[in-house]
Amino acid sequence: MKKILLIVFLLFSYTIRAQNVYPSHWWVGMKNTSLQLMIHSEKNIAVDKLVFLSSSPDIKVIRIHKLENRHYLIVDLAISKNARPQKVRFSFGGIIKNEWNSFEYEFKARNPENGISRVQGVTAKDFIYLMIPDRFANGDPSNDIIPEYRDKVNDRKNMFARHGGDFRGILNRLKYFNQLGVTTLWLTPVIENNMPQVNEWGNMIAGYHGYWFTDHYQVDKRLGGNEGYKEFCNELHKNGMKVIQDAVYNHVGNHHWLALDPPSKDWFNTSQGDKGPNHREEVFFDPYASSFDRTQMLDGWFVPHLPDLNQRNPFVATFLIQHAIWTTEEYGIDGWRVDTYKYCEEQFLNDINTALAREFPRLTVFGESWVNTLTANAYFTQSNINAPFRHNAKGMLDFQNCFAMLAGMNEGFGWSNGVGKMYVTLAQDVLYKDPMNNCIFLDNHDMDRVFSVVDEDWKKLKMGMNWLFTLRGIPQLYYGTEVLMKNKKTSTDATVREDFPGGWPDDKDKENRFTKEGRSEKQNEVFNYITALAGFRRNSSAITSGKMMQFIPKDGLYVYFRYDNRQTVMVITNTGEKSVRPDWTVFAERTNGFTQARDIVTGKTRSLKEMEIGSKESFVFELIK
Repeated sequence: MKKILLIVFLLFSYTIRAQNVYPSHWWVGMKNTSLQLMIHSEKNIAVDKLVFLSSSPDIKVIRIHKLENRHYLIVDLAISKNARPQKVRFSFGGIIKNEWNSFEYEFKARNPENGISRVQGVTAKDFIYLMIPDRFANGDPSNDIIPEYRDKVNDRKNMFARHGGDFRGILNRLKYFNQLGVTTLWLTPVIENNMPQVNEWGNMIAGYHGYWFTDHYQVDKRLGGNEGYKEFCNELHKNGMKVIQDAVYNHVGNHHWLALDPPSKDWFNTSQGDKGPNHREEVFFDPYASSFDRTQMLDGWFVPHLPDLNQRNPFVATFLIQHAIWTTEEYGIDGWRVDTYKYCEEQFLNDINTALAREFPRLTVFGESWVNTLTANAYFTQSNINAPFRHNAKGMLDFQNCFAMLAGMNEGFGWSNGVGKMYVTLAQDVLYKDPMNNCIFLDNHDMDRVFSVVDEDWKKLKMGMNWLFTLRGIPQLYYGTEVLMKNKKTSTDATVREDFPGGWPDDKDKENRFTKEGRSEKQNEVFNYITALAGFRRNSSAITSGKMMQFIPKDGLYVYFRYDNRQTVMVITNTGEKSVRPDWTVFAERTNGFTQARDIVTGKTRSLKEMEIGSKESFVFELIK
């Protein structure tokens, strides 16, 4: 019977396009020797007496899944542990001669540099720089408009349109990152967003931010496409830098091929139509939570044009897990920041993290959950909370720490206000298994810019920078903060996502913030200050791997130490209205044996005994015996 089928195949076959098979290729030598292929055809795929053949003994067909939508076929494969890199011919069809198809599929060798120069993970020794690539720098104007894409607008005068930033523009600024001390770049999503402009809150907005996926296996051509991204990641690694990719497991754009032609009715969550979630993460750990509230949280659509993926469907879960593994191996990224983490199925999140860790032990995963409480922030990561479900993410974006630092900069001192809030927040680190794995920040692309939040007060911003680069965790700076980019959200996020001045060929040289000459005196002061902090931090064992001790704030004076057996760093901030001479007997536990303090920014040394801290002053000192 098999010989007859093969003869039919030879006479009547036609070839499936490579882009209709997902993943587009795979690797031998993976810890997981299973692979699930999804085949998507414009025609119905044979379902009667279906046969699926492999041309290689190393690759075996285990099971064929016939989906509700006959345009799809899912096939489970088993890969021999000893399989060598090869191209395999898959043929499939039934008893009807014109329903036979075939395609060639490649199994590649894994990259030997994984865990060495790529897929290294991101740690407390790193300094992350977050950017929206479309808004950072345009290095290749030829890809600003892609004729086959639905949105053909590129207009820098329109804050809601695309502006043309790309990978080449970022690579052209590597010297800038090195000067600033950045070790890791985190770009908002780079995956294809072939969406038309969408009406959001009364504005016609492009998907310039990247969160509206339309094809998981394509990088947006306006940024440089798959090959451009591969070059981008390789160049960063060659220059000793790392890459964090932004993931979205929760939803896709409504022009994704999966949304335009759903494989099954349960591929997306439809229990409440396209209504939004309740945004209450408490439903996951509240011992009194209702199933109704939990379902609404999981099944709600962020907005009507972002269909919500049903991760309870095992095919959906596998598609997302394999894509994450594929991307990590294909491009060698060092970490994932997972958008809308709290809106995803909990078991799925643990499963995808486990699968990634199995293949890439050093890979880092940050969950993004804008939560209401510190308990919630800790719940979604590896924690010490005794809850029925235990999450396994290595770290989270630390929103609660962010809110505490903003309060410390802006609020007057109180029991739990101002730096009092910082003290109380950090005291609750007992909830985390390892708070050093958290990503800490002062703002991001969804928030008011921090320079505007502190009313453009450099003294306040200096406090925040001192904390950002010395507290436990991994610091993240939002692009442009180092040159005092500002703004608050005014009914749109676009006002805090402006172009980096100097990133476009038609920008004026005198306004090019990438150069000393294009920055004002104050902008250079801030840039140099952050550079000094980052440089010291990178070589400080106390900050990057040491312990922390904080003292109860008094009258607005907040003091904490980072220390190990080689180094002691003191961070002292006076948020009060009067100058203060610290009572060193209070801090003797950490200052005994030291007589002087070296300002890590200016290099000047001061006597501890004679030190006076002025109102609104903040310093980072390395203590000297």
